[in-house]
Amino acid sequence: MHRRQFLSVGVGVAALPFAPHIARAQAYPSRPVRIIVPFAPGGTNDILGRLIGQWLSERLGQSFVVENRPGAGTNIGTEAVVRAPADGYTLLLIGTPSAINATLYEKINFNFLQDIAPVAGLVRVPNVMVVNPSFPAKTVPEFIAYAKANPNKVNHASPGAGSSSHLAGELFKAMTGTQLVHVPYRGNAPALTDLMAGQVHVGFDTMPALIELVRGGRLRALAVTTLTRSQALPDVPSMSDVVPGYESSGFFGVGVPRNTPVEIVDKLNEEINGALADAKLKAQITEFGGMILAGSPADFRKLIADETEKWGKVIRTSNIRPE
Repeated sequence: MHRRQFLSVGVGVAALPFAPHIARAQAYPSRPVRIIVPFAPGGTNDILGRLIGQWLSERLGQSFVVENRPGAGTNIGTEAVVRAPADGYTLLLIGTPSAINATLYEKINFNFLQDIAPVAGLVRVPNVMVVNPSFPAKTVPEFIAYAKANPNKVNHASPGAGSSSHLAGELFKAMTGTQLVHVPYRGNAPALTDLMAGQVHVGFDTMPALIELVRGGRLRALAVTTLTRSQALPDVPSMSDVVPGYESSGFFGVGVPRNTPVEIVDKLNEEINGALADAKLKAQITEFGGMILAGSPADFRKLIADETEKWGKVIRTSNIRPE
């Protein structure tokens, strides 16, 4: 056999084990795909799920359909994905609760870090420290001074025990030495209603929930809780300017059941990163205060692990339990 023929045959034989994987990636998706959003319709998670679902539908020629599965702090929807076939046809819209719940709940029927394979990050969303406009403090230093002068007399509202807003407040207390009284509500709406009415004093909610209330003057923003200022509220300082090292933000991304073929994970990652580079989609995300979170599956895995460790410490130190 001539050398050229031998090399040609050799390359062909070497490629055979990879042929089914290549074919599988090229064929995917061949039917509609579900995106499980473990939250009720209408929130940031739901909006992001529908935005990315629409993009993937247009790019890959199959429907990516959002299915809302709220309950148990996102554990119901997450478990549905954990138990689904690892074939790329069931995706999970991951949010910050996934990192919080690993420590918050003593008993969960899955191990998130092991049972869900990260595909891609989507967005980081700052929390915003807000007060009623009648509250005497107009800056974070003034707030800290007031809270220290009035221990256990400043109420901190949140959408519920163990929520990201609650933990943002607990982290603030720990890093500033202030004593705030946590007042849990059943959701954002009642907490914000009482905050605007002056029944409670301070909140650390997500920017999409607060931004129009701040812009309309119904709440006063003291700080955004990311390490840098937000383009959506450029005049509001970063908390880290006053409390060095403070960072609290929601993150969102996409995951699949573990053992989903890597070529499908990589294909989804490539398409999602393409969506995040699209000018129109970036503008939609920036409008509600989001920051693009593009990267590899490994990048997203590290973020989830880091956030799990960070919030785990806050939960244990503050002895927080789910309602």
